[in-house]
Amino acid sequence: MLDEGEAEAIVLALEVNADLLLLDDREARLQAKRLGLRVTGTLGILLRAKRLGLIGSPKEELNKLKEAGFRISKSLEEEILKEAGKY
Repeated sequence: MLDEGEAEAIVLALEVNADLLLLDDREARLQAKRLGLRVTGTLGILLRAKRLGLIGSPKEELNKLKEAGFRISKSLEEEILKEAGKY
């Protein structure tokens, strides 16, 4: 079940015909995609920043996110760092 903030973000994105919606919650992302919205998460933004040369070390940024309470599985972290290494 979506929380109120996620539901409102989806509704607003639909109302304004948003190009991209930032959501990290898996269920919220699935719901948004079912409604035809283009979605990314914090890690997608991190990869884009690396690709555009806006950040140097994705590992450093991931560590900062984790210190701030961001949760990520070890396998996903490894996948993101591998992908970031291509840029």
